[in-house]
Amino acid sequence: MSRRLERFSTFRDVFVKLNRRFLASRVLQLSGLVVGGIGIWTVAAKHSYVSLMSTSTYPTLAYALIVAGVLAVIGSWLGCGGVTSENRCVLLVYVFVVMAVLVLEAGVGALARLYEEQVGPELKMNLNRTFLENYSVRSRETAAIDQMQKEFKCCGALRFEDWLVSEWHKDEEVLKNGSVVPDSCCKTPTLLCGKRDHPSNIQYTGCIYKFLETTKDHLIILGAVGLGLSVLELFGIVLGSCLYIKLRHDFDD
Repeated sequence: MSRRLERFSTFRDVFVKLNRRFLASRVLQLSGLVVGGIGIWTVAAKHSYVSLMSTSTYPTLAYALIVAGVLAVIGSWLGCGGVTSENRCVLLVYVFVVMAVLVLEAGVGALARLYEEQVGPELKMNLNRTFLENYSVRSRETAAIDQMQKEFKCCGALRFEDWLVSEWHKDEEVLKNGSVVPDSCCKTPTLLCGKRDHPSNIQYTGCIYKFLETTKDHLIILGAVGLGLSVLELFGIVLGSCLYIKLRHDFDD
């Protein structure tokens, strides 16, 4: 029994020394910057397309990472302050903050992996309907669809012919000017360029393919970052807990 206690004490002292060099706080701060940066990048890259998705899972994952990043940076400050002043209360708060970061990151990682399997069927079921029913009807979705068709060099959700049965094509003005696809489908978008559907003029590939590919790539990154960096938070929790136990024993003695 005494040997086990001695080994634990030695193990704990090693972690305490590492913590007093601010290693845990530096690791936590770095992970917070990485996580927050990935979350902001995801929001910036996909924000305009969120209105085309039927669920809020994707943006929720990104915002959760941003929150985790902010908490991690705050936790790193608490860790530095707690180690410097050897204040047990501050260290205890630090440990709980790191635990919250761990839960957020691990949760984002797990949900991203799960949603990666669901996003394909979801988009195939709903994206075409969103294109056909909301283009020219809702301004937000219209702007997002135009941007998608230009960015991904595509036309329609599944195929360019679908525009012929859309709400947009039923508009009197569209019927009058003879457009068969929106101008954003054109290889060189200009006013009323969508009147000619020749492959030399418009894109023939549906948007869902490229959109699904890039969305899955982002989800893989979110999952890897969330699950990967959550391991580092375990390291911070152990370091903070060891120092807290050490200070409590020193105070009791």
